Amino acid sequence: MPRRRRFLGALGAGAATALGGCLATAPRATHAFDPLAETDLQEHASAQLQGGLRNRGYVETAIPSAVALDWSLPVNRGDHTAAKASPVPTPDGDVIIAADTGTVRRVAPDGTVRWGATAGVARRGVHGTPAIANGTVYVGAYDGVLYAFDLASGERRWHRPLGDAIGSSPVYYNGVVYVAVEYYEPSGSVAAVDAATGDLRWMDSRPTHHPHSTIAIDRTAGRLLVGSNDGYCYAWTFPGLERAWAFETGGAIKGPVAVHDGLAVFGSWDGHVYGVDLADGSERWAVETGADVMSGPAVDPDGTAYVGSHDGHVYALDATTGAERWRYDTGGWVIGSLRATPDHVLAGSYDRALHALDAADGDLTWRFAGDGRATSAPLVTDDACYYAERRPREGEPGSLYRLVAD
Repeated sequence: MPRRRRFLGALGAGAATALGGCLATAPRATHAFDPLAETDLQEHASAQLQGGLRNRGYVETAIPSAVALDWSLPVNRGDHTAAKASPVPTPDGDVIIAADTGTVRRVAPDGTVRWGATAGVARRGVHGTPAIANGTVYVGAYDGVLYAFDLASGERRWHRPLGDAIGSSPVYYNGVVYVAVEYYEPSGSVAAVDAATGDLRWMDSRPTHHPHSTIAIDRTAGRLLVGSNDGYCYAWTFPGLERAWAFETGGAIKGPVAVHDGLAVFGSWDGHVYGVDLADGSERWAVETGADVMSGPAVDPDGTAYVGSHDGHVYALDATTGAERWRYDTGGWVIGSLRATPDHVLAGSYDRALHALDAADGDLTWRFAGDGRATSAPLVTDDACYYAERRPREGEPGSLYRLVAD
C-alpha cells in the first residue's frame, strides 16, 4: 500500500475543516469539565489494557522458564477477526475476562467463576478489555453502551448509551472513564463519562471513522491520543481537551497508541510502525513491516518497543529512533497487544500459540499451543500467565488459559 502521511497541525475548536466532511453534524460536549478537579475517587485504575494511561504494556514480573496448562475456560464464540478482550487482574488475585458473547466473568485462580454479568446484546458482544477502579469494572460493548459492574458481586451499577458500538477499551483517570465510540454519522468520536454516575461529561465534535484504538493519556506532555479507522492518530490537549493535531497514515489505526519519552508509538494498516512527536504531531520515524500492523506495542523501561505484524513477525524497535534490534517469526498473524517483562516479551499468534521471547535477542524461550488463534494481550501475575483466544472452529469456543510454571 502506498504511504500517504500528512500532518494536520493546530486544529482549534473552531476549525472550519471537517475531517470526513461531517464536523457540523457531530455531537457536542454536554458541558465543559476539568479532568484534574478534585474527586472522591482514586486517580488511577488498578487494571486496564496495557497497564496504564500510556499503554506501555510492561510489567515488573518475571515469567517461568517453562510453562504447563493449569486450566482453560470457554469464553469466545464469535467469528469477528478483531483481537479479543484481554484478562485483567483484580486487586485480590482473581481475573476479569470479557467475551465476544457479551459475558463478563470474574474468575478465581483455581478456575472457579465467581460471577458472570451481561454487557451488550448486539452481535460481537465485547472485544474491549475492562478497566478496574474503585471496586468497579468498566467495559464497553458492541451495543454502543458503556457498563459499570460491582467488582465484588457483578451487579450492574449503571450503563450509559454512547453510540452505535464500542470496540475499544476504556481508560480510567481521576473519576472519569474515557473511551472511543462508534456511530453511523459522522461515525466516531471520544467520550468522557463520570465513573460514579455514568453521566456524560464530554464528547468531542471531531468525527473519526469507527475508532477501535484504545486512548492514551500523557499528563507530562499534556496529550490525549487515539487512533482511528480513517488512518489518523488524533491528539487533544490534556486536561484542556482542545484539538491539538492529527497525523495521517495510509491505513486504519486499530491498536492502542503507546507513549514513550515524548513520542506516540503505534502501528497502521499501511504496514508501518510510527513514532510521532507528542508536541506537534510531526513524524520522528517510520518502520515498514511486511504487512498490516494491528498489534498494540509494548515498551520496556530501556526504550525498546515490541510490536507484531500481519506478516507474522514480532519486531523489537528502538522506541526513540525506530532502529530494528531484532525480529522473530511466529508463523502466523500477530494482531493482539504484546506484553513485556524484565527479560521477556509475550506475543499471541494466529499459529494458535503464545510465544515467550527473550527480550535481548528474540530467541524463543517457550511456546504454548492452544486450540484457537491467540489474539488477546497476555496477563502476567506472580504465579501464572493468562491469555484468551478466538474460537478454533465453527461451534467450538475459544478459551481463556491459565499457564503455570512447569
